[in-house]
Amino acid sequence: MGFTHMITSRQNERVKGWKKLQQSKVRKETGLFLVEGYHLIEEAWKSDWEITEIVIRDGSIIPDFYQTFPYTFVTDDVFSHISQTQSPQGVLAVIRKKTTQQNLGNLVLLIDAIQDPGNLGTMIRTADAAGFSGIVIGSGTVDIFNDKVIRATQGSLFHLPIIQDDLSTCISRLKQSDYTIWATALEQATPYKDVPIPDKTALLIGNEGAGVQPNLIKQADDIVTIPIYGHAESLNASIAAGILMYHLRGH
Repeated sequence: MGFTHMITSRQNERVKGWKKLQQSKVRKETGLFLVEGYHLIEEAWKSDWEITEIVIRDGSIIPDFYQTFPYTFVTDDVFSHISQTQSPQGVLAVIRKKTTQQNLGNLVLLIDAIQDPGNLGTMIRTADAAGFSGIVIGSGTVDIFNDKVIRATQGSLFHLPIIQDDLSTCISRLKQSDYTIWATALEQATPYKDVPIPDKTALLIGNEGAGVQPNLIKQADDIVTIPIYGHAESLNASIAAGILMYHLRGH
């Protein structure tokens, strides 16, 4: 593939196009998103996501596999303009979103309106580590292709199926396929260790402040809680998700 000329101006049309991909609306319109750093680009490549082009800050190291894609050098000033990290490594890739199949496997994480990018990214990373087989993102959740989410996943975004769907409709489909739905809540809930672990489970984690929506709680088969032994009112949503995912995976 190889490289094109050095881009030196922030006003270059291609630079403007890359910059626009920082906007969720433009990512949705184009089906493209940005990934920064050697590790994340390599994880996308290893996981067979489509890399449409790579942007390299002048003087940065170029791994061999980059040369199988179109790549462009830019000045330090241009790279700083399009970078979203505090200490850029000097490499950035434009990647096409992947259409995920609906087959989610036996352990599914359902995410209801998680709004903190760090929480969402951590949940995706932990689901990957715990051997969960798929994730469904409901409405009101931060865009999974937000740069902070991507960085928090540490590449796990590329490793397991993630679909975006209406959670109520999705839960109905899962129940028809013999999944047991576990919803998390603080009230009218059973300690998670007292609930039998099903063979096929969908774990529903709710918004950081409001929790799982009441209409989704009604669809759940079991409402579970994690005991609080100290004085904290509640656990961080991603920590709670991690405890429950590893518990379910240990079955």
